[in-house]
Amino acid sequence: MAMNQEQTLEVFRSSGALLQGHFILRSGLRSEYFFQCARVGEDLEKISLLAEALLEKAANLSFETVLAPAMGGLVIGQEVARQSKARYIFAEKVDDHLALRRNFTITKGEKILIVEDVITRGGRALEAINLAREVGGDVVALAVLADRSQGKAQFPVPHFSLLELDFPTYDPNNLPPHLQDIEPIKPGS
Repeated sequence: MAMNQEQTLEVFRSSGALLQGHFILRSGLRSEYFFQCARVGEDLEKISLLAEALLEKAANLSFETVLAPAMGGLVIGQEVARQSKARYIFAEKVDDHLALRRNFTITKGEKILIVEDVITRGGRALEAINLAREVGGDVVALAVLADRSQGKAQFPVPHFSLLELDFPTYDPNNLPPHLQDIEPIKPGS
């Protein structure tokens, strides 16, 4: 089932996953909008729809393993793997860097699809790509639910998303007036 941008955004809205306020993003930037993708993950039917839509965009790709960076990519990554009948592994933070743990391994030349929930600058997604490559994986693409980088995030592999959003981000020392009087919160990925 092909989903357009507005239909995809409605899945986030109806899940309570699109928040408005003053948020501290993982990148340290501030935003008036925050994607709490874990809220979509509460409804497995919605996750299933989003995974199906991502896989439609990945129809021409050949991969054997889905790698998701924790925490944000875990639920959507697992569902993409389930629907594509691929192996599923995840990377998690160790000393603030992604690592493969739990005896997860990647063999030389193994075709990997990285699946992430939201990117702003793309740092965690890039770290997952580099991790897979460092251990010999062949990263074929990056699939993302929501790209809020305004087209600025660049990756050394093909990448695509279901949503491309133009929500501005701000340096914490240069906030617009409407955010200056709102206490910022960091809801977590």
